[in-house]
Amino acid sequence: MSALIERQAGARGSIAIETTDLAHYAATRRRLTAAQRRWAADSGFEARPGSVVLLADAAGKLVRVLVGVDAAQPLVALAALPQTLPAGTYHLADEGVLADARQAALGWVLGAYQFTRYRKPRRASATLAVPAADLAAVAPLAEATARVRDLVNTPAEDMGPKQLAEAIKQLGKAHKAKVREWVGEELLKANFPTIHTVGRASHRSPRLVELSWGKAGAPKLVVIGKGVCFDTGGLDLKPAEFMRNMKKDMGGAAHAIALAGLIMQAKLPVRLTLLVPAVENTVAGEAMRPGDVITTRAGLTVEVDNTDAEGRLVLCDALAYGAEQQPELIVDFATLTGAARVALGPDLPALFANQDALAEAALAAGRAVDDPLWRLPLWQPYGRMLDSAVADLANSGPSRHAGAITAALYLERFVPAGTPWLHLDTYAWNDADRPGRPRGGEAMGLRALFALLVQRYGG
Repeated sequence: MSALIERQAGARGSIAIETTDLAHYAATRRRLTAAQRRWAADSGFEARPGSVVLLADAAGKLVRVLVGVDAAQPLVALAALPQTLPAGTYHLADEGVLADARQAALGWVLGAYQFTRYRKPRRASATLAVPAADLAAVAPLAEATARVRDLVNTPAEDMGPKQLAEAIKQLGKAHKAKVREWVGEELLKANFPTIHTVGRASHRSPRLVELSWGKAGAPKLVVIGKGVCFDTGGLDLKPAEFMRNMKKDMGGAAHAIALAGLIMQAKLPVRLTLLVPAVENTVAGEAMRPGDVITTRAGLTVEVDNTDAEGRLVLCDALAYGAEQQPELIVDFATLTGAARVALGPDLPALFANQDALAEAALAAGRAVDDPLWRLPLWQPYGRMLDSAVADLANSGPSRHAGAITAALYLERFVPAGTPWLHLDTYAWNDADRPGRPRGGEAMGLRALFALLVQRYGG
């Protein structure tokens, strides 16, 4: 968070950033000196979105930065600046055209992010000074996003099931929450057979981690995240190009952990249960086989049609366990299907919900905080694609049609009718660098779901 600091009243020394656009550039020019106007013109600055010009005073000292923006997209307006402006402290000038300075500040700090666990920062980020109220609002969201990015960017060698559990324990300690876990054979004794089956072939023991927080009488909220720390595909082995970034297959868990942190930091009046099934889907002598049948925690039998459809297997036991608590709402995050990416591309998480009003509230929350979601249907006729000849259902099917929908329909079988449920099939990854969205792990749908929970529960 060093890229964002509180702006002290009367403080001097920070450099003004004035945002402008084509419609307001004439008025902006009138505030400049003649020399600054000539410099801006000679630099080719025309106030188009993304354009920047640095302005000096008569002594040659940098005193102002002009930035062309699209006022309708405040989140990306300043996102490129922390890594491009000279190191120093800046502030938003009052004359700018951005109405939502808070979103712009969030975009700034998201753009300042660098993953530095294995190498030094490329350069020091410029710092933006903001009012105290903006800092208090933006800092938790920025920190939660950085938590997702850090967890996803860390390679599986250093982010296995045990390390993922440790991240939850550290979060629990910070907020005085209760954390427990079931590891290895304890999963079978506690009736979490699908989690055990998926992870049993790895030398790193599978586990289910549970964090509990909040007052007993508060509405119960269950948040679940898919924690497949690396996914080879199992015996249905992935091709190399699809396995390359599978350290990100615990991106759902990273989102769930970050959301739990936001909930506890905001002290939302809920009784929170965070559940993360943490496994590694690998190839070894104990790996599950296509055609195996597993009896799930819910009592349904599942035929393993494809060992690369393992995410829904670890989630179904967690969903069943979470549902036993009779919560007021269940939310799960998962990097579940490539089909969702084919349908919606890398930027839009697929939202599934078993209640229309709940879905609309989530979509509206995403629009309000510039964290978009896109609803896909729980189209019940497609449930036939999960039919099995020997079990209650299969974890996948022979058709590649509607893969994200059939995965969500599988999960829905483990959510009791009448229990509100949201499922986010999220990519959790940026394929390339963009302003505010560096290549690598990314939070997608996190701010939307937090905004929904704040609206739903207050706080």
